[in-house]
Amino acid sequence: MRTTTAIRRTLLLTSASLALGLAAPMVSAQEQDHGDDATASYQPSMTTLGELNLEIPGRKEGDPVMTQEEYDIGNKIYFERCAGCHGVLRKGATGKPLTTDLTRENGFEYLRDFITYGSPAGMPNWGTSGDLSEEQIDLMARYILLEPASPPEFGMAEMRDSWQLVIPPEDRPTEKMNDIDIDNLFSVTLRDAGQIALIDGASYEIKAVIDTGYAVHISRISASGRYLFVIGRDARVNMIDLWMEEPATVAEIKVGSEARSVETSKFEGFEDKYAIAGSYWPPQYVIMDGNTLEPLKIKSTRGMIYDDQEYHPEPRVASILGSHYKPEFIVNVKETGKILMVDYSDIKNLKVTEIEAERFLHDGGLDSTKRYFLVAANARGKVAVVDTKDSKLTALIETGGETPHPGRGANIMHPTHGPVWVTSHLGDETVALIGTDPEGHPDQAWTVVQTLYSMGGGSLFVKSHPTSNHLYVDAPLNPDADITGTIAVFKIDELTQEEPEYTVLPIVEWAGITEGQPRVVQGEFNQEGNEIWFSVWNAKDLTSAIVVIDDKTLELKHVIKDERLVTPTGKFNVYNTRADVY
Repeated sequence: MRTTTAIRRTLLLTSASLALGLAAPMVSAQEQDHGDDATASYQPSMTTLGELNLEIPGRKEGDPVMTQEEYDIGNKIYFERCAGCHGVLRKGATGKPLTTDLTRENGFEYLRDFITYGSPAGMPNWGTSGDLSEEQIDLMARYILLEPASPPEFGMAEMRDSWQLVIPPEDRPTEKMNDIDIDNLFSVTLRDAGQIALIDGASYEIKAVIDTGYAVHISRISASGRYLFVIGRDARVNMIDLWMEEPATVAEIKVGSEARSVETSKFEGFEDKYAIAGSYWPPQYVIMDGNTLEPLKIKSTRGMIYDDQEYHPEPRVASILGSHYKPEFIVNVKETGKILMVDYSDIKNLKVTEIEAERFLHDGGLDSTKRYFLVAANARGKVAVVDTKDSKLTALIETGGETPHPGRGANIMHPTHGPVWVTSHLGDETVALIGTDPEGHPDQAWTVVQTLYSMGGGSLFVKSHPTSNHLYVDAPLNPDADITGTIAVFKIDELTQEEPEYTVLPIVEWAGITEGQPRVVQGEFNQEGNEIWFSVWNAKDLTSAIVVIDDKTLELKHVIKDERLVTPTGKFNVYNTRADVY
């Protein structure tokens, strides 16, 4: 059921945007409103790109007045907060293009107001949230009226210079040296501390805090379960040995200047043999030795967009998954709309199957059988489906919502339609349920079988578990603090109702945090599937927390607070991540 409160909030936010003149289009209608994952918003990540001193390119008469010092500040803010969505070269993807032909048409005042107030479709309210000052917003409005700077490349020489083999494989333990229940361990991103916390899923004890790259985007687990791989937005990859007496980094490397994705080889016979990381800048991916992170092969993703066959200089690697059916990595390239099936069985004679899907590929996950991969082409409002057994495109699905953003998505057993995969949307309150069972439910396969209505736009993640009767939906990028501080929960066995209702969990209230505008983000289940953890993500100088909910009763079970929990965002249970359970 679409509650009266949710409708009222949506209308108020939309009206506020219209009143401010924020509805004027900056791009064609096919490229929808701004949005990005949680780690690309609100708090700075101190990326390498943000630290570069780049000269103002091609000054011309009539350009906004900006000193080199101001331009350096603008670069820092842009690369830390905006590039993940709008692109290093500002050509857009999940967010709108910010090229000068568009920004100058809208003008300084429009840009200033849009940065200040945001939009209910996922554009952060940088000014009213207090994240940027009036002076900074004034500077950024002028900054995007200038031509973008182009950062330097990052090739094999730079990667090898950055590569550190801290502990060689022969010097590592030959057996597990600690009493940690690794399968029920959580890797938690401490975004602005440039760290991760390893938290025990039973005792809620922080077992270790490890320095990593800034704003770790994801954690991935080797097929053996021994090694944890994390990648920061600054493209630094850490390989952490969970068998050590105290888990620690055994190898690290920088694979570029800005990045989002890392994965390991999973197919039988190739366990722990390779790792792969994909970069936003430069647009490329690198295959590495799975035990040492030594870089072995770099492949650029620059090339032609799949549909109009025009060259794109910045096709960023958005997400990577390892196939369970073949020795292949599934590499999703945003701007060209191509899904690359990279065969790692012989990397000297590398074979890549190029699947034409849809532009602006972002994030996704496997269905319950692990055969089909579903990924959001979010600025096109679609989900692409790939058969990983046959390495072919199966379907391209209109989700019916604005800017789908699934994270890994959620697999549930619908009481009527059988197995379905779920995505929420950045741009509105809709939640799309897609049938994934072509054999048992052929009429429902690869179609939206049901649309739910949650609290509002700004959702980043949905979550469920094979043992759970609940579907959880967050909304951390909504401008309304009443929405960002709560979670909507649908009962799966009640989805047969014409308009299913949802329960609102007051996560921030349960956390006892009263300062700032904390945002509740990314539910993650424990190994057993009887608890779900949510991050309460506050400003870096304010209290944050992790709230643990009993999945059966939807009641508060525990609150994890610690001064070391600085801006916690993503959480990855080792077993669920390794086994692709979501």
